[in-house]
Amino acid sequence: MSFETISTSKADGGVQHVCRHRSDSTGTDMTFSVFVPPHTDGAALPVVWYLSGLTCTHANVTDKGEYRRTCAELGLIFVAPDTSPRGEGVPDDPAGAYDFGLGAGFYVDAAEAPYSEHYGMWRYVTEELPALISEHFPVDRDRQSIMGHSMGGHGALTIGLSHPERYRAISAFSPIVAPSEVPWGQKALEGYLGGNRSTWRRHDAVALIEDGARVADLLVDQGTADQFLDEQLRPERLRETCDRAGIALTLRMQEGYDHSYYFISTFMDDHLRWHATRLGAG
Repeated sequence: MSFETISTSKADGGVQHVCRHRSDSTGTDMTFSVFVPPHTDGAALPVVWYLSGLTCTHANVTDKGEYRRTCAELGLIFVAPDTSPRGEGVPDDPAGAYDFGLGAGFYVDAAEAPYSEHYGMWRYVTEELPALISEHFPVDRDRQSIMGHSMGGHGALTIGLSHPERYRAISAFSPIVAPSEVPWGQKALEGYLGGNRSTWRRHDAVALIEDGARVADLLVDQGTADQFLDEQLRPERLRETCDRAGIALTLRMQEGYDHSYYFISTFMDDHLRWHATRLGAG
């Protein structure tokens, strides 16, 4: 498995890595970032996975997420993958729209041509990249958690709900909670998985809970001034479903905040501390 360090930068006593490798899941080079906090030699550290939203790469949260100081304090490794395969020959949205194709992999393994050749993002995030991270960084594979924003919030919820034995904590900023019911999700799930809606359910957090997926608790922050709130995000659907399932959802409607990284960076510290408690860190 190829692996290349693009850059390292000291930050808050730890090291911010940006790396690249050749992925079997996507058939492309993939770039990701990893922050490793200060630690003693031989330590195995808990890891928080962060999944980004539409149009993003690893760089958005790396540059604007303001997570390093808290991760350094709490001893958390922070991993940020890309959102889709990229490169020559990787198919994009035919009309060039931002909500499908490049930058919009929706954390599924595509089954429909021409996307099935490269868009293996579920396997990439849940299998291939964790194995690579464990090989090159001092992670404790028994202490992992997952979080994300928007499309990445959808990914964090669906992956976490599908693997409750692996991820000790799940949180999200402005997640797409019921993609089967909203335009962004319907376009992506049909385009990647086909028209049989029964196959969409394992990639829909509300549907997964309806079908029996269970975790102890979830944390979601949502801005009230988010321009996508009513049409695309619909956090009330997650609240209703968690209430019926007995899942302790903390849904915080943050007055006046929008969909941007100004919002995410404001509450990043809260989320990381919530994760650290469940990871036995800090």
